[in-house]
Amino acid sequence: MTKIADLKKRLMDKPEFREEYEKADAEFAIIEALVRARSAAKLSQAELAKRIGTTQSAVARLEGGGVSPSLSTLRRYAEATGTKLHVELVSAT
Repeated sequence: MTKIADLKKRLMDKPEFREEYEKADAEFAIIEALVRARSAAKLSQAELAKRIGTTQSAVARLEGGGVSPSLSTLRRYAEATGTKLHVELVSAT
């Protein structure tokens, strides 16, 4: 294993670290899904912003993880990209 992989493995044994890591992992998954949906729709950030009634810089902050989007924002984003919003809660164990 690489040194970083060893470090991650050791840190994941700590409940506080694991919890924060999993939160960040979920946020990155949302960001990745947003960018993937916009790219698949062949939209620029400016084009998407126009469709959802905001600015390009707001879309950039959303895709950069600078803000926590509301469900309303995620719904508008999905509609503008021709996708469907699906929220799922799964067991933590």
